[in-house]
Amino acid sequence: MNIPTAKTKGTPPGGRPLALAVLAVFAVAMAYMEAAIVVYLRQLYYPDGFAFPLVVIEGDILLIEIGREFCTIVFLAAISWFAGRRAAERFAMFCLAFALWDIFYYVWLKVMIGWPENFFTRDLLFLIPLPWIGPVLSPLLVSLSLIVGSVMILLRLGQDGVFRPNFREWIIAGGGALLILLSYVLDLDAGLGGKLPAPYRWELLVAGIASGFYALMRSLHRTAGAGEETE
Repeated sequence: MNIPTAKTKGTPPGGRPLALAVLAVFAVAMAYMEAAIVVYLRQLYYPDGFAFPLVVIEGDILLIEIGREFCTIVFLAAISWFAGRRAAERFAMFCLAFALWDIFYYVWLKVMIGWPENFFTRDLLFLIPLPWIGPVLSPLLVSLSLIVGSVMILLRLGQDGVFRPNFREWIIAGGGALLILLSYVLDLDAGLGGKLPAPYRWELLVAGIASGFYALMRSLHRTAGAGEETE
């Protein structure tokens, strides 16, 4: 005779603090490794200190760097998959891991080389699909938003609730993510043309973050009271 046990679909995050702790340690360690690699790259390409206009990196080195950035996201996705038990939980874990990695990347750079000088220092953030250029404060705001959002999702799941955005909410959140992406990649002259950066598009960033929070709150409000068994 099989005796049913509680939580056969997965243990809520509140009952597994070790999983969250391991996820956080992994993200912070990954941030250190990322910062160390960037220090090496800057010694090679910016021996007098990182500054715009960007140095052109061509050929195999550029492809290797793009591959490294892609693998960083794969690492974060993999640890999030193992830390979570359900799709919604894994999504929240990934957002949390990504945010901690991004924040501590700048913490480690500050410790290692005293950079950035301030929150408005411009940085080359990413290369996929185009160079991302923006002030350091902007990814920090995105990461803090991801932490708040992921904690809200994990708290809902920890109370045996659900996080199940509908199609409209995914479209709103996706549109917000696109606005954030555009705030970084629209400056093609600085990213690809070897020129100094244009003023950052803060309005796109704010609109993107607001759209994401609207979609999140709409989904949480709509599914309030829904139990895990309805997933």
